[in-house]
Amino acid sequence: MGHKKLVKFQALDTFKNVLQHPENTAGNWHSWFKNDNPVTLELACGKGEYSVNLGREHRNRNFIGVDIKGNRIYTGAKIALTEGLNNVAFLRTHIGQITTYFAPGEVEEIWIIFPDPFLRKGKAKNRLTHPRFLHAYQQILKPGGRINLKTDSKELYDFTIETIQEQGCTVHENIADVYGQGKASGPLAIQTFYEKMHLADGRTIYFVSFSLPETPIVLEGRFEQKEEL
Repeated sequence: MGHKKLVKFQALDTFKNVLQHPENTAGNWHSWFKNDNPVTLELACGKGEYSVNLGREHRNRNFIGVDIKGNRIYTGAKIALTEGLNNVAFLRTHIGQITTYFAPGEVEEIWIIFPDPFLRKGKAKNRLTHPRFLHAYQQILKPGGRINLKTDSKELYDFTIETIQEQGCTVHENIADVYGQGKASGPLAIQTFYEKMHLADGRTIYFVSFSLPETPIVLEGRFEQKEEL
């Protein structure tokens, strides 16, 4: 591990807004934040740009950035501490273990911003909008809670649209070209480090917002098949 990464990991241990593989958090987030405000997650948050910016704009809501890479979390966590954003926290863990840390209905909204699209053959099961993840989100989201995906990957966008149609999800907003359609306002106007790079390359940015069905997510058929690791 490089010296800079080591310094960041050591600093995380002192950051009061970072929880690393904590215990007994499910059902206790309102106590942790010391309020009853709604909880929003940013999954695979990286440097936490969305968590921090949403926290700045919505002081009456709580935001939790989730990622396994502590050296990235460090950036957003330090900004939140410096600015006194007590409504922004970071959880260091694998997203596949998300149901360990949240109780049913404890999360109101999820943001997934420029995640790895996992384009290699056999890696679709790792996409954060794959049914196995939707199944996990269904266990922690309140009924009708929204999931928001923003991506530059047409493959991931198309996969997500197909998946949510198959699962009977409710689509609230579907934008095939955020900037081309002049839709970059509100939360969609927040630009991460990677989005700025994608825009400089002339890439199209896609967005879809949807809610999961009341019926259980289906993990049968093609989604039940074992995929190549």
